[in-house]
Amino acid sequence: MRRDIIIIAFLASRSLAVTFNVPATAPASASALDPAPVGISYEFFTFPAYMNDVASTKQCMQNMRDLSGTWPPIRIGGTTQDRATYDAASSAAVTYSVANEKDAPMTLTFGPSFMSIAGTYAGSVVVGLNREKNNQANTIAAAREAKAKIPNLLAIELGNEPECRLTPLLDDPIPHWRNANARSDAQAQGNWQIAVGNGVGTTPLIQAANSLKNPPEWGAIQLLNVQNATAVSHIKTISHHNYPGGTVQSLMSHSNVIRNIGSFSADVQAAKNAGKPYVFGEMNSATGGGASGVSPKFGAALWVADVSLRAATAGISRSYFHHGTIGNCQYCWWGRYNVGAPYYGAVFATAVMAGGAKIAPLDTGSSNYGGYVVYDSAGAPIRVSVHNSDYFSGSGSRSSQQFILTGLSGETVSAKRLTAPSAESRQDQGQTPTFGGQSFENGSCLATGTAKVETAEVSAGRVTFTLAASEALLVNL
Repeated sequence: MRRDIIIIAFLASRSLAVTFNVPATAPASASALDPAPVGISYEFFTFPAYMNDVASTKQCMQNMRDLSGTWPPIRIGGTTQDRATYDAASSAAVTYSVANEKDAPMTLTFGPSFMSIAGTYAGSVVVGLNREKNNQANTIAAAREAKAKIPNLLAIELGNEPECRLTPLLDDPIPHWRNANARSDAQAQGNWQIAVGNGVGTTPLIQAANSLKNPPEWGAIQLLNVQNATAVSHIKTISHHNYPGGTVQSLMSHSNVIRNIGSFSADVQAAKNAGKPYVFGEMNSATGGGASGVSPKFGAALWVADVSLRAATAGISRSYFHHGTIGNCQYCWWGRYNVGAPYYGAVFATAVMAGGAKIAPLDTGSSNYGGYVVYDSAGAPIRVSVHNSDYFSGSGSRSSQQFILTGLSGETVSAKRLTAPSAESRQDQGQTPTFGGQSFENGSCLATGTAKVETAEVSAGRVTFTLAASEALLVNL
């Protein structure tokens, strides 16, 4: 082969560098950051077991708290909140029966100690209660118990994903739900908001909406257009659920993350106009506990990192990532025996936003290469993250991409890399990810390994880093 052809082929194989200019002050479009934007959702019936029987739970949340200075917010709810009946006389936190331990119960009861367990948590707590059974008195009694037992109670949800209950379960035929639609359900929610808020004696108290179908029909826009001022006054926050699904490659794609979050922009703006924070009250990579070929893999960790940061830039205050049935949960960040690869994405995003006041994107979302900048309360940039969402399967050569940051001051910057052998890597199969050279031990969630910090010189306000395909980098300025 001729030498000039070899050179041309070599140059063609190299990607042009991606350049991100870092504004010296926070732009007007930057979004305010919650103290702990990355949260955790626990399926209702599993919550006591996660807190009492799973050793990793406290340490995994402690790791996030150590980074941000604030305990991650938790939401307790999901499908089984609408199957749960409060029993004030029960000594058990939760009571149910299943044929297989990997199943979720079709009916359950919970007692006062359920709320006592939630009351021991030092971070903010959202509790989801039953609306499907249409037993308002029972739900008000449970809400009062939550208010009495949980010092950090942030909000109460009334029902979960109501649009998914339009065809009632055969063993739970609720007549009032048969003819529901988005508009009538928004009105019904409003009536419940007033009744529960007044019954507990707290306003505002309700985390409203909690739908899975994409807005505007099911979401803040419809809800706020239908409900009267009294009902809206009882709303603390407005929640939507988000499960994008797809393959590992499509899930982790930066442009797909931008497109997904962008579909909520009008709903977020409607909530903002009403003075109500907007949250993802339940989300993860795929519905139904996750997809085994996608959810436990490192590509899902890159998605968790990217979508958490992008949601924050879009004005979504908190993102609660769902944890389902213990032992039957592909997307869970931890369980009794293993730490899941997606947990590393949560730690990464928490570290990027820790202590920040505002966040802004550095890219338009038109490619696989993304970036975010976090500002302190004085408006100065303190941290940048860069993302290479090119997919690497683990076979063949691993491509790389050069990133150049401009507009920097100072002489050096430090960085911590989020990486794994490939986007398909699973910690439970021995392909352990690392963040800054460290991993999290199965069964305990303790950090292991030697911390690795990369340094780079800043020249004329510019610094360059190279990221392999399926990697992300946190840069401390």
